[in-house]
Amino acid sequence: MKRVLVATAGGDCPGLNAVIRAIVKRASQEREWEVIGSIQAFNGILWEPTEIKILDEKTVAGIHFQGGTIIETTNKGGPFAWPVKDNDGKWTTADRSGEMIRKLMYMGVDAVINIGGDGSQRISQRLYEKGLNIIGVPKTIDNDLSATDSTFGYQTAVQIATEAVDKLVTTAASHNRVMILEVMGRDAGWIAMNAAIAGGAEICLIPEIPYDIDKVVEKINDRFLRDRGFTIIVLAEGAKAIGKDSSEEQNDEIGYMNAKLAGAAVRLIKELKDAGLKHDMRKAVLGHIQRGGVPIAYDRVLATQFGVKAFEMVMDGKFGEMVSYRHPHITSVPFTEAIREPHCVTLDSDLMKSARGVGISFGD
Repeated sequence: MKRVLVATAGGDCPGLNAVIRAIVKRASQEREWEVIGSIQAFNGILWEPTEIKILDEKTVAGIHFQGGTIIETTNKGGPFAWPVKDNDGKWTTADRSGEMIRKLMYMGVDAVINIGGDGSQRISQRLYEKGLNIIGVPKTIDNDLSATDSTFGYQTAVQIATEAVDKLVTTAASHNRVMILEVMGRDAGWIAMNAAIAGGAEICLIPEIPYDIDKVVEKINDRFLRDRGFTIIVLAEGAKAIGKDSSEEQNDEIGYMNAKLAGAAVRLIKELKDAGLKHDMRKAVLGHIQRGGVPIAYDRVLATQFGVKAFEMVMDGKFGEMVSYRHPHITSVPFTEAIREPHCVTLDSDLMKSARGVGISFGD
């Protein structure tokens, strides 16, 4: 019996369970394959005792419409940066990748499917370079991987953000307010821009375009006549004013590698007040609401396609590669290509032209 191990790494997003289910359903058609899941990314392998979950058709029945992941996930630590407390009580990290690969071999694991975003696939590449038979599946609600046209979970996040804009319009109009919706988007503004277009927002601030606060104020004032009117601003968490930094907060979580973004909406309100804006302002921060809940049909379909393709890549021995969607085909690319550059909003894209065409201001 051959064995493939599945791991979900990084932040969760709608559609992870649909990928797991598709891998298992496809593997079940091949009598010689067994699928197991590592709990909390690779932690389940590195922990003592090992914590894995048998993934069969009974286990995955009906999970395709559930949010989250039945094998859990984490964005802390990992095989190359395992948190370790030294004798002085200080935390450091240790490289346990070699130990993990040996353990996988002892467990009879023939291949690994790692479902995750940019950071997770960088780990996949390093593990592949050390000899592990590994395949990647792209996962990020930010849609910031350039080697694939889209990632599952992204469209669900856009839908959730758009519904929030729709709700803010009515309360903003009722109170003659400026409403700021803060959405996810550390380095890429895809969620913010799509939600702004779909929801009819007047202003969209994204990481790719540092904004001029005076131009934002000007756009807002144009929406008011004798203090009556309203404005909707969709703000990506990584957006920042010209010459300023994005909003980060102190992060003391052991093993968490990314800067923790928080407070973009609070900072923007202060900047607007300092620039002389007198209108009433309120903020709404979606946060992890964008990651949770039921995936929309599009993401379920894409996730299923990714899962089927990933297992077929295992059978074909296409290790060192990540599943990729290049319309209309589900294909694959080497990890090196997958992680080479981020997928960010470009000023000359058709979507950007459409956004500007309907009058959305980006503060530039």
